[in-house]
Amino acid sequence: MANANLTKAKNAKNDEFYTQYHDIEREMNAYLEYNSNVFKDKVILCPCDDPEWSNFTKYFAQNFEKLKLKKLISTSYAFTSKGIKGEYKVTIFERKNPKFDKKKVEIKGKNFILAKDKNGDNKIDIADLDYKYLEGDGDFRSNEVTKLRDEADVIITNPPFSLFREFLVWITEANKKFLLIGNKNCVTYKEVFPLIKDNKLWSGKTEWSGGLWFETKNPDDVDKIINGINMKNVPSVWFTNLDHGRRHQELPLMTMNDNLKYSKHKEIRGKKSYDKYKNYDAIEVSFTDAIPRDYKGAMGVPVSFLDKYNPEQFEIIGMAEDNGKGFSGGIWDGKNPHCIIDGKSKFKRIFIKHKEIKNKN
Repeated sequence: MANANLTKAKNAKNDEFYTQYHDIEREMNAYLEYNSNVFKDKVILCPCDDPEWSNFTKYFAQNFEKLKLKKLISTSYAFTSKGIKGEYKVTIFERKNPKFDKKKVEIKGKNFILAKDKNGDNKIDIADLDYKYLEGDGDFRSNEVTKLRDEADVIITNPPFSLFREFLVWITEANKKFLLIGNKNCVTYKEVFPLIKDNKLWSGKTEWSGGLWFETKNPDDVDKIINGINMKNVPSVWFTNLDHGRRHQELPLMTMNDNLKYSKHKEIRGKKSYDKYKNYDAIEVSFTDAIPRDYKGAMGVPVSFLDKYNPEQFEIIGMAEDNGKGFSGGIWDGKNPHCIIDGKSKFKRIFIKHKEIKNKN
């Protein structure tokens, strides 16, 4: 069902998924716990984030002084460019601003800035947020939003799912720090996997299980209603190049023999050995917790392994050729690109090795 939800959203170009405040706060706390000054004196850019809808802008505006930010920049995408059903409703925040222009409000993007105490109450918070209209509709690929990207130190947002590849390239070509939400399967994209392999992008703190719940503006695509709000569950996770403590936690593992004897997974327990692919020089490990700690060769694991990936414990060799040509790390025999066992293919495998075999009883 999760993959069906994602496919439906991508086909319909339904990118209006709004992240919940508590999900943002929980994720940011992980980086602050690891480094309390991670955002100190930084310019934060939240593109694609209108503060009247976006909780990203609200979070950083409300915590501006606590995080010791230098500046918060947020941009919105014009209503007429989104393709949302219904009429645009002008908010009180917009009407109160002396720059409000009813001729521009639906067709222009906005640039929101928070950098100083504007109302004289001796604190900087969301009440000091100001905006001006952009020349264009606020597309992140425009020259004016790209200039804001170049000014920023860290880019944090939930980009349009249908444009995730392009958005990531837009960030990485500028060598920026980032925190993004994307679908789980994007790890096999040619624009994404090389960054993961080279330890330039990794999973955020929030665990992968269960996906994320978003507010949706599409009344025809709702999974459930919570407190009168239409919600949608999408198999999405956080991706970042900011460090956090969980990625350095060692994954506890059993030996291969102990897995074959005691694994909780019936697909492994009681077998004589782990299955080996017909066309890749690697064994199949269908569950992350069943990775044998004493196996020195290559292992094929599900993409969900990245949720537990510790770069000090494992080396990522490559991935199956059905995901990206030329990415297998030299262990493919050049025939069927899928990982084949007993004539059946395994879904989306990443190949890993232990960095160090520890002698444990």
